[in-house]
Amino acid sequence: MKIEGRPARWLIAFGFHFLRVWARTLRFKIDDRAGVIGQPLKGNYIAALWHNRLLLISFVLKRFFPERPGAGLISASRDGDLIADLTQRFGFDVVRGSSSRMGATALLELSDVLSSGHDVLITPDGPRGPAYELGPGIIFLAQKTGRPVIPVNMEYSSCWRVKSWDRFIVPRPFAKVRVILGQPHYVAATSTREEFEAERLRLQDAMMSLVERR
Repeated sequence: MKIEGRPARWLIAFGFHFLRVWARTLRFKIDDRAGVIGQPLKGNYIAALWHNRLLLISFVLKRFFPERPGAGLISASRDGDLIADLTQRFGFDVVRGSSSRMGATALLELSDVLSSGHDVLITPDGPRGPAYELGPGIIFLAQKTGRPVIPVNMEYSSCWRVKSWDRFIVPRPFAKVRVILGQPHYVAATSTREEFEAERLRLQDAMMSLVERR
């Protein structure tokens, strides 16, 4: 996608307003297994959401968790520029980088966000997959900061699937949307490659346990 300058700004402005109107036709139900809604802020989290559920997450967080400021990890690609702009319009900060190959700069920025008391959101199979395969970056971040990961998932009663590497999900208007927040997941410290891989698979399994429509 090569959209830059004024056309890109127009596209993002239109997309932002269209998404808000579209989202208001949907019927949301929050399955809060983490116990964070309506509770005093007692800590912050690393939220993890599969890439193909990404479309509505900024709207959901702004509407149902307005008291929890945060930042999202977004690809440093040209397509990521558009997503970053859209995310910022919802009032969230962005950190640019890849969840599969998280560079030192992105890791440091995300650590700083968490140190400031804000949450971060990562799509751990993004930006290019494979779908539902958790990259190592989120494990490094959880180990470095000691913050728990909250697996997040969204299930739709009716949707379209885009012909992309992750079969990106687009809910149909007036669909029911179930937003699932899993229990906080702590990543253990590791000293060997085998232990690290076991922790990666353990978090991947926790995220997949919430997924119904694949």
